[in-house]
Amino acid sequence: MPVSEADFRNALSRFASGVSVVTTRDLSGRFFGITVSAFCSVSLSPPLVLICIEKSTSSHDAFGERGAYVVNVLEKDQIDLSERFCAPAPDKFEHVEYALGIEGIPVLRNVLASIECRLIATHDGGDHSIFVGEVVATKISDGDPLLYFRGGYASTSNIERSVFQG
Repeated sequence: MPVSEADFRNALSRFASGVSVVTTRDLSGRFFGITVSAFCSVSLSPPLVLICIEKSTSSHDAFGERGAYVVNVLEKDQIDLSERFCAPAPDKFEHVEYALGIEGIPVLRNVLASIECRLIATHDGGDHSIFVGEVVATKISDGDPLLYFRGGYASTSNIERSVFQG
């Protein structure tokens, strides 16, 4: 018996994930950004990461068209940025601080990390596309990440940190 979409979504909600805003620009120069939790590392050598973008979103085509993107990892106090970039808006970048990175793509300021990538492969992922990028630049800051868990925001602030040795 196939797993229902509701059961699948419910099971996935038990996996805490970081929250990031991925940005790009289309060939006409228009900026695009979308909040994603589907981001992960693929390889250390060469440094590769992937993002998954729903095919029906207005920003989907721009990620493949430009051939580059930036992953902006959000800090625990940046729920407002997450909300801004997950909702439709005529100009999501209005009143948002950013600098220009690879290919003139916005790199959000004051984020926990920014990871600039050159697109090297695109794969079909059902209702999403999987964009694999080679990392060409990074910038990191101190702080705690914004997490998404069980359908809401969370942070690691109240989690005791420990080092696992195996």
